[in-house]
This record gives sequence, C-alpha cells and structure tokens, in this order.
Amino acid sequence: MAKEAENGPANVFGGSDVAEQLKLTGKRICEARKALGISIREMASLHHITESEYLRHETGEVDSSFSFLLQTAERFGMDINALITGESPRLSFYTITRKIAPQKVERRPDFEYFHQAAQMKDRMAEPFVVRAPFTGEDAAVHLSTHAGQEFDYVLQGKLKVQLEDKVEILEAGDSVYYDSRHPHGMVACGGADCLFLAVVIKSSNADLPAEKPQPVISAPAAAAEQLIYHKFMDETLDENGLLKAVNFKIPANFNFAYDVLDALAAKNPNGRAMRYVSSDQSLVRDFSFKEISELSQQAANYFTSLGIKRGDRVMLILKRHYQYWYVVNALHRIGAVAIPAPNQLLAKDIEYRLNSAKVRMIITTSDANVIEAVEEAQAKAPTLEMKMCVNGVRAGWLDFDGKLPHFSAVFPRPEDHRVTDPMLMFFSSGTSGYPKMVVHDYAYPLGHILTARWWLNVRPGELHFTISDTGWGKSSWGKHYGQWLCEASVFVFDFDRFHAEEILTLFKKHQISTFCAPPTMYRFFIKEDLRKYDFSTLKYVATAGEALNPEVFQQFYQVTGLKIMEAFGQTETTMTLGNLVGTTPKPGSMGRPSPQYPIYLLDADGKTVPAGQTGEICIKAEPGAIPGLFRGYNDDPERTREAWHDGFYHTGDVAWCDENGYYWYVGRSDDVIKTSGYRVGPFEVESVIMELPYVLECAVTGAPDPVRGQVIKAWILLVKGTVESEELKKEIQEYVKAHTAPYKYPRQIEFVTELPKTTSGKIRRTELRNR
Repeated sequence: MAKEAENGPANVFGGSDVAEQLKLTGKRICEARKALGISIREMASLHHITESEYLRHETGEVDSSFSFLLQTAERFGMDINALITGESPRLSFYTITRKIAPQKVERRPDFEYFHQAAQMKDRMAEPFVVRAPFTGEDAAVHLSTHAGQEFDYVLQGKLKVQLEDKVEILEAGDSVYYDSRHPHGMVACGGADCLFLAVVIKSSNADLPAEKPQPVISAPAAAAEQLIYHKFMDETLDENGLLKAVNFKIPANFNFAYDVLDALAAKNPNGRAMRYVSSDQSLVRDFSFKEISELSQQAANYFTSLGIKRGDRVMLILKRHYQYWYVVNALHRIGAVAIPAPNQLLAKDIEYRLNSAKVRMIITTSDANVIEAVEEAQAKAPTLEMKMCVNGVRAGWLDFDGKLPHFSAVFPRPEDHRVTDPMLMFFSSGTSGYPKMVVHDYAYPLGHILTARWWLNVRPGELHFTISDTGWGKSSWGKHYGQWLCEASVFVFDFDRFHAEEILTLFKKHQISTFCAPPTMYRFFIKEDLRKYDFSTLKYVATAGEALNPEVFQQFYQVTGLKIMEAFGQTETTMTLGNLVGTTPKPGSMGRPSPQYPIYLLDADGKTVPAGQTGEICIKAEPGAIPGLFRGYNDDPERTREAWHDGFYHTGDVAWCDENGYYWYVGRSDDVIKTSGYRVGPFEVESVIMELPYVLECAVTGAPDPVRGQVIKAWILLVKGTVESEELKKEIQEYVKAHTAPYKYPRQIEFVTELPKTTSGKIRRTELRNR
C-alpha cells in the first residue's frame, strides 16, 4: 500500500492539469472530514501515516493513491467517485463503459458456461466463461432475474444485452456491471457466437437462486375510437401498448378554432366542453362545444367591428373566468395574437408587457386592482388603443358581456390564414430574470396532443382539472387544447386564493377523473388529513412546473393509492419529458423523453454526456420543425440566438439521465452550487429536507463564502406550530448529513415566513441569492 501511495493514481484523474485536480480532491476530503467531525488524528491512524503526512493529502501536495481514496471514502460513508469528481454517482441499476470501464450485462441459462473456480471454498462470486450461440439477428431475448450483481466482459464477438427495456450492443472489450435483480437477458449477434466472461456476485448471506422469468407489464390499449386528434397525428405503439413514436400531419392552414372547436361542435354539439364553478361555488355552469363555438364567433365579429385584424396583439387578463375560452378562440379565428397574462401583475409589469408586445387591445377582469393597474400602465404604453373588461362595467372601458349578444354567431374562415403565423405569446415565469416573450405559431395546439392523451391521460367525455390561471402557459397545457383534441371536458374553478381543503372537496362533488397541479399544491395537500376526502372518482394525477419531491409523492400515494405522474416542459415547449400512460413512475424523476421531442443532455462543449452525468436539456430541432416548440423570443434576436444554436434549442435546465432512460432534475444552470470542489444541485438537498414532518416548504441556494467559494444555504418555511431554534437547525443539518453525502448539508439555515415566488408559484431562487 505504501508503494502504491508513492506512485499515486495519475490515471484516475486523466488530463494535463493534475496538480489542480489533486488540490480539488484534497479540498473535497477536507470538507467531508470537517462536516462529519472526524479528527486529523483518526484519519492519519486509518492510513498508518503521521498527521503531517495526512495533511499533505488534504492540501493536494501528495498524489493520493487509489487505495487511500477508497479507504477515505469508506470511512466517510461516501462513494469514491464523489471525492474524485465532486459529484456523487447516480446510477443504481447498470452502467456501460466501452473497452476499459465497468458496465452491466446478463446471464442466460441455456448458454454454455465454464466455471473458473469450482474447487474454491467459500466463494463470494461465481466466475464463468460463457459461449453464447448465434441463432439469428432477430433471436428473442429472454429476461430473467437473480440475487446479487453481475459483471460481464466480452472477449470475442458481439453480444446484444437487454436490461429491462433498454438494449445495448457490446463488442469485444466492452463490459457491463449491473444489479441482477432487474430483468435482463442477452443473445449473440453480429453473425457469430459470442464468448464472454461472466462474474456473478452473490448477495450477502444468500445463495444464488434459480433464475425465474419475468412477467410483461402491459399499458392500457389505445382508444379504438377515431378521435379528432387522429386526423392530425399518427401513433405507433409497442407490443405492450406504450407510445413509441408519433407522426404529425399538419395542414398548411391549420387553425384550432375551425379545425377542432367547430369540428367538435358539429360532431357532438351537446357534448360538454367545460364545467365552470364560480369562486363561491354558487354558480355551476356547463358549456357545450356548440355553445363555445358560437360565442367565439360572436366575439370574433365584435373584435373585427373594432378594427382588430390578423397580426394584432391582444392581451388577456381574465383569471379563470369562462369568457377566456371563447375570447381566445375568437382571436384565433381572426388571426390576431393572444397574449395571456396573470392578474397578480403590478402596473410596472403590465407596462413592460404592453410595450414589449406592442399591444393594441387589452381584455381583463373587472377586478379593481387589475383595472387600476392597467389604467396606470396605459399612460406609458402608446400602442394601447382599447380597453375592454368582462363581468362588470367600468368607465372608459368597453363592455364585453353587454355588447356580445348583438353580433352574429357566424364568422367565415379567412382564406389567408397560415399555420406558421404567430398565434400566442406567453411571458416566461421569470424565475431567473425578467420575463422573456415566447412566440408560438398555430401548430402549437397540436403539440399538446401528447400532453393530454399520453401524460394527463384524459378520455372522451371525462372531466379533467388542471389548476392554473389562464395567464400562464400551464392553462394551455391542461385547460384547453389537448383536452378538446382528445374530446375530454375541462373543469374550471374560478377561485381567488388557494385553499387545499376547498380543492380536495371538488373531486367527488364534480366527478373529476384526472387532475394536475404544481408540486407546491401537492405539498399543501399532504399537510391536510387526506383520509377525510373522497378520491373515488379520481383515477389519474399529474404534476409539472417544478420538480416534485419524492417524499410528497410517497405520502400522497400512501393515502390515495394514486401515483403522481411528473412531467417537464417550459413556456417555450409542450410536455417534453414525462411519465407517460402505462409506465411506472420513479418518485422524483421527470420521466422519459416524449416521442415528440429528440432530447439530448449536452455539456458545455455541446457533447452528449453519458448516463449519470449532468448536462443541459436540449432539443435537436430548428424553429418551426416540431409542433409545440416555440419559434423564438419576440423582437429579441439576441436572446433567441442564445437559446437556438448549433441545431439545438438549449433549455437552460440541467438534469441527469439514469441507465433506464429516466431524467432527474438538478436545477437551472445558474442554480447549481459549487462548494469546496463539489457540485450540488439544490433539488436533491431540498428533497431530503422535505422529508422532515415539520417542514412545509424549503429552497436551497448557494451563499458566498471566502473559503469554500459557496456554502449551501437552506431557506425553510415551517409547519404552523413549529418553533424555530438553533437546536432545530442542528437537527436539520444532522438529518441531511445522515441521509445524503456529508458535504451536501446546509451550513446556513434561515427560517422564513414565506418564500419569494413568481406569479405562477415557482420559487425565485435568484431573489433569495441576492438577499
């Protein structure tokens, strides 16, 4: 061991800047030791060296051997990779390394095995040389499981390996290391037999059991009925009924109002398009497809009488008022550009939006705060010509409800409409800066077919409830386009303030089938006594908007029996990653890429990162190539170029992908915390803190530190009745140390009465960092 320490692991680090890497590794060792409260004397004794010799490892003066790093990592309860690279390993099932590195592979009972240690007693592993016969390129792969782990190394030929639903082709020099409790199998490929070394490692205190075949879990079959959306998209399913691929068929003049809403009104005129419930629940009103179609045509005639024409920008601040649905479709008919906005905006926010978009008309709720804010903003918004409100009459404002009945319910389809025209403009949520103005064309609604059918699992005639103000893109995800394309109904509750207990009573009362809400609301749900509520009509639940803590998933599932199906997307996209219908969600994972989007994780050099490593979520496409993917930022070519370059749309969100193809969110690129040589994603620390029963919400950021660069800081909102104290801070810190790597614990904790959020409910970490 001493001689190994002299030579050191130069090949562990690689690269030319070995001295800098040694300093970083020493810094990581020092940080972890201090976090755990381990003395220098104990570490020196562990390695049989003096204290001064040990300290040279922490300062990076010594090229620490692999054995030194391994023993140190074991003492710290960490993986050695975290000390070497600054990131904890993330893969739990298998990992592939070509030619010289570890990767996972399986054993087949009908192969020819040659045991390499039959005479050795008390074996911990069973080594075999295996010859797999070639029986054809299309030979079936039989899946099985057994206890323990396995290592396979290809000596000759090619081996097709299937690990659950992932398929890898290994050549001579490739190897695989995997948890053999997962279904796996292999066959020779490439036209010849394959010879490989297989080392089967027994599980502790257990003999290797006989292998057993694994049942196939099937997804629900796709609806046989030809729905409206089938006219615009073909689906390819695999043998288990899971969505495999899609092909869009987009007419050059596609317009949602004519091709979907009017088509539904003709096909099922009395079919329920929407159930509306007022804020005090005194008004419950069902709207048919025919009714909304005709109201939207009346509105289109009203707007054109005022001079609104194709390409004009019209801003909408309509909360959850039912008028939104026929107002926005009226604008689609005309070819005008709708700009939804939330009602929480202040005058300065409205002024910014009016001027950025060159808004010609604004249509709002009659709520006093919105009216006053718009009137204040108008003084500095020269393009704004007309103000209109619903649900009330205001001096100087056009009366939408009073004037609408005077107009015809027939509005002919324009001949000059193009699917490439701008249809919607959303302002982004502004979690990391001032909102950007996202432009979507008329193909955007078709991008939400997968959102509704394959993520939210809506069905014809059933009632779907997504919680969102119409001012946000999430409303388009769950309250309009995809739902009607799938011929489902949308549920609209026009509340002003969120109360968990009020929402929870609605499911049974209105026979709601499917539901979607942001993780923030689920966090409030689980603090209620969920056993008091009836979830019998609810069969599917989903979430998006920010990452979902695994603890929230588990607690909700334990009471309701419903697994929250998480997905990821942006204002710039539709659902891009998700736990789709028929798949089994992994708590905390965003799911897998939608067949609609070619997703890549890229490093800073634009190269694809391997499984387990973090990278930026990017979509390989050009503007206009995929329905639902935005065309750019309005009048902002610089920001557009920053996002669209080298053939990719760069989302700015960082994630990692596991060996099964599931994606795990890390944070915005500027949220990743760099502390003492380690790189820590805020979400993984937040998820551990959220496991504590007295934590209602939390956010984790980096805080400046002269020694470590940054330290981890937690901002915590406690459950009502919990008393903050220094002892509680210590308890939280120790809990994080015990349930994740020691260097990930928050050195600073601040208890807060609220967390800063965008008007869409997302935590503004930027604001916390700047405090």
